[in-house]
Amino acid sequence: MRVVHGSAALGGPLERCVLTAGNFDGLHLGHQSIVRTVTSRAKALRGASAAYTFEPHPRRVLQPERPLHLLLTLEQKLEHFAAAGLDVVIVEPFDRSFAALPAERFVREVIHRRIAPVEMYVGYDFRYGRDRAGSMRTLTELGPHLGFAVTIIPEVKLGSRDVNSTRIRQLLAESRVEEARALLGRPYIVRGRVARGQQRGRGLGFPTLNLDPESELLPARGVYAGFAEFLDDGAPPKGSRFGAVTNVGLRPTFGGAEELRAEAHLFGFGADAYGRRVDLSFEHALRPERRFPGVAELQRQIQADADQARAKLGIE
Repeated sequence: MRVVHGSAALGGPLERCVLTAGNFDGLHLGHQSIVRTVTSRAKALRGASAAYTFEPHPRRVLQPERPLHLLLTLEQKLEHFAAAGLDVVIVEPFDRSFAALPAERFVREVIHRRIAPVEMYVGYDFRYGRDRAGSMRTLTELGPHLGFAVTIIPEVKLGSRDVNSTRIRQLLAESRVEEARALLGRPYIVRGRVARGQQRGRGLGFPTLNLDPESELLPARGVYAGFAEFLDDGAPPKGSRFGAVTNVGLRPTFGGAEELRAEAHLFGFGADAYGRRVDLSFEHALRPERRFPGVAELQRQIQADADQARAKLGIE
């Protein structure tokens, strides 16, 4: 997959391009539906399948006072795009100058002249141009006039509820990781680097990996079952995967930490992993975080958590 940083760097229109555009935070089931349509149509036309997205997220620039914790890093988003079979991803640098571009000029100068799609597929809520004035009506009217067809993809529903990134963030904030997984089509994953901690877990007989997260959003405080996968070379090798029981919290039994952190005990793992990059998945919520009266009570609970996590993950 070719990654282009900025539509101006394309070097020319893409051949028989089938395009989608948006922020794609989470690349959830709704996004996946659009991407599947794009790749399928591109194959039928023997053209290039492409996604057009923005970095940073436009809200970071236009509404910096409103906190926004993204579900994916850019690296993760690009990996998911590649796995979905896209040929090209255009990552447009987003700043106030770009945001000031009127909607019609955006369609004419960026979408049409630089990318030149023959077909474009977007979600129902795609907005663009100065003051987000660009609507589906603008796009569906301008597109055919400029030579490309526009199809608006309706929102995907799971049961009676819409699938969207806001809902997934809320589910994670409520520890409902199984429901978040259903909307994402995969477990929620936090990516980060293993950092040195205070080695309290080792003293309890349950050594942990302390994750310095690159991802912006941790699930709510509590204990979870999932998997840890190593992303870089070392021992164990890249791609090695271990079942894990993970605590997200402030370690209240030991007086509390200043910021939320994730500490994972990996089953069958005993190597030094400091500095390694890891993907930590959250498959099942086990219980909320709580304070224990002493170390012995905490040890018993950690053992119970580990046993429950093994059972949930199907690990002997």
